[in-house]
Amino acid sequence: MQPSTDADVIVVGAGLAGLTATAELIDAGRSVILLEQEGEASLGGQAWWSFGGLFMVDTPEQRRLRVKDSVDLAWQDWLGTAGFDRPEDYWPRRWAEAYVHFAAGEKRAWLHQMGHRIFPVVGWAERGGYGANGPGNSVPRFHITWGTGPGITAPFEAKVRDGVARGLVRLAFRHRMEELTVSGGVVTGVRGSVLEPTTAVRGAVTSRVPVGEFEFAAGAVVVTTGGIGGDHALVRAAWPERLGTAPATMLSGVPEHVDGRGITASAAAGARVINPDRMWHYVEGIRNWNPVWANHGIRILPGPSSLWLDAAGRRLPVPLFPGFDTLGTLEHLRTTGYDYSWFILNKAIIRKEFALSGSEQNPDLTGKSVRDVLGRATAGVPGPVQKFLDHGEDFITAGSVEELVAGMNALAKDSTNGAAPVLSAEAIRSELEARDREIANPFSKDSQVTAIRGARNYLGDRLIRTASPHPILDPKDGPLIAVRLSVLTRKTLGGLETDLDSRVLGLDGNPVPGLFAAGEAAGFGGGGMHGYRSLEGTFLGGCLFSGRSAGRAAGR
Repeated sequence: MQPSTDADVIVVGAGLAGLTATAELIDAGRSVILLEQEGEASLGGQAWWSFGGLFMVDTPEQRRLRVKDSVDLAWQDWLGTAGFDRPEDYWPRRWAEAYVHFAAGEKRAWLHQMGHRIFPVVGWAERGGYGANGPGNSVPRFHITWGTGPGITAPFEAKVRDGVARGLVRLAFRHRMEELTVSGGVVTGVRGSVLEPTTAVRGAVTSRVPVGEFEFAAGAVVVTTGGIGGDHALVRAAWPERLGTAPATMLSGVPEHVDGRGITASAAAGARVINPDRMWHYVEGIRNWNPVWANHGIRILPGPSSLWLDAAGRRLPVPLFPGFDTLGTLEHLRTTGYDYSWFILNKAIIRKEFALSGSEQNPDLTGKSVRDVLGRATAGVPGPVQKFLDHGEDFITAGSVEELVAGMNALAKDSTNGAAPVLSAEAIRSELEARDREIANPFSKDSQVTAIRGARNYLGDRLIRTASPHPILDPKDGPLIAVRLSVLTRKTLGGLETDLDSRVLGLDGNPVPGLFAAGEAAGFGGGGMHGYRSLEGTFLGGCLFSGRSAGRAAGR
């Protein structure tokens, strides 16, 4: 056993929540050991890979685009989306309310003073479509970081590395926490295995071979180890009956090491885990043609114009249009008996409306190239999207409906060992023609066509996110494109129950002395501040808010 190494606080997990907590502890003058089971290349965790979207309320960016927002409207949307309905939602609801006020208050200024900047066009995610009190964002609130995920993590990484230079922080990579040490009911430190060194790139699988053991003691421990999205067995075990059966085939939106280890260790030390059945998985997943980790999937961030069909070729019901209700769409698709669905669109739509989630899929925003970003409004199909068209196994391009459907049937048959339903070219042509007839007038009974026109009333969508309404079958906007979509594992919405100081609560409802939690391990605050659904831009923001709270409280 290695000798114990003391610090004021141990932070477990070097993702965004862990970096934020450590930065706050440095400001408080505390000494910190920052543990991370992966190598140094993975500093920043999942946030580094992200598109960098942040939920903010009533910002200058919104006002410039004539978007009228308020705390009252945002809280109305949050409550309608979260659907809090359990006794254990007491702390999640309090966290949610505090977070909405943070998003409407000091969040933007706090980040700005650290060098964070925002792309001027605000995105409109999770649009809902059920009514004013139902789920969804009433207005655009998805503020994209200039620099995407790396642009969010960079200021905090810089602060942590400055703490290392000042002797306040020790970075302990390849240290896998396996147990919290407890004495007299108080969490006093951590122990675990030192894994063999790695030179693997960020996200790639690394060795699990231990080469030693460690035990560190501290006055407090902050757990920021993320969720369970990398372990599909854990995802299936937590899958709720209300969402039907879990898919037999899913893609991974996070690397394999995202396995819930910190949540399990905290529970063994007396922590209470709540809402484990609440989860956030995307239904627009595609297989990465150039994967970094096993079963690596990418999420399409779609505009509203693609026709969405289930595996049998049936159009999804209102309001399950692209970008409107992720959880509702997942719940519906799980009733179809198949693990995939389809987008049908054309080149004009994919050029304007397809964005791919992830820093590596948006080199213009990540690289902070004004010229390249401006080119999105006038250029052809974005380069990263074109690579999926050229190399992605889920993409089919064709000059006719018959050719397109033949390709869809062949792809489905090959991937299901012949168990896929056979699509009818005649039926799909009829669906497309019926939709296209609705384009001929400025009014329509087709709710999706109405939604497209409504989206274009917003300047941001008209500029870069929503194609002008047009017939999908118009040859001048071809060729036709079909995209097979799969469920993509991503976020754990439940987690360790915490109070507003990020103190982890035990089974008796009282704080577990010495133990704090933040980020996804804590359900982004309280053990599930999102409830059942997310308004998007709230995962990174939840890591920032809860990490800040945990760092400040542990520092005290």
